[in-house]
Amino acid sequence: MNVAMYDYREWSPDQRASALRERQQHGFPPHSPPHVGQFEAWRLITAACFEHRHILNGPDRIGWFEKQLLGHLKSFEVPCAAWVVLPNHYHVLVKVSDIDEFVKNLGQLHGRTSFEMNLADGARNRKVWLRCADRIMRSKEHYLTTVNYIHNNPVKHGYVEDWNEWPWSSFHWYLENHGREKLVQRWKDYPLLDYGKKWDSM
Repeated sequence: MNVAMYDYREWSPDQRASALRERQQHGFPPHSPPHVGQFEAWRLITAACFEHRHILNGPDRIGWFEKQLLGHLKSFEVPCAAWVVLPNHYHVLVKVSDIDEFVKNLGQLHGRTSFEMNLADGARNRKVWLRCADRIMRSKEHYLTTVNYIHNNPVKHGYVEDWNEWPWSSFHWYLENHGREKLVQRWKDYPLLDYGKKWDSM
C-alpha cells in the first residue's frame, strides 16, 4: 500500500479495509503502532488530540495541561528529559522500563484531563485524545536530535519563529542550565534533516 497512513481519512473504503487487513496480518493493533519491548529505554512519546483539533486552545489551557502532564510524570517517578505542549499535541522524552504500564498510566492522565476540559467547554463525551505513539532512542545522536526536534516543534508547526518564544517546553530549562552557545552548537551537531517527516504531520 503506497498511500501514507496520515491520509487515512481521505482513503476509499477499500483502501481502509486493505490497510487494516495488512496490520492484522502483522499482529499490530488496528489503529496504533505496536509498543515494542519491555526494557528500560529513553522513548519519544507523542500524543495528539482527536482529529488534530486544537482542544488545548489558549495559553491558560496549554499551561494548565503542561502542569498536569509534568506532575503526572513526577508522581510516577518517570524521568523526563524534554517536553513540549502545543494546541493539538505534545511530545515528551521519557525513560521508561515498562511501556505497557506507562501507556496505561498515561491513559489516566488523558481520561482525567479530557473530563475537565469537556466539562469546561460544555462538550460532554467529546473524544479528546488519541492513543500515544512511542519511539525508542537508538543512540546518543538519536537522543540529542530528538531533544532538538522537541524544542523546534512550535517553530515547525508555525506557532512561533524562535524556540524562545514558546513558553510551554523544556527549552527554557536547557537554556538556563546549558547556555545559548551550547544549544546552538547542539543544533549544528545534531540537525533534524527529515526527522519527523510524514509521521508528525499535525
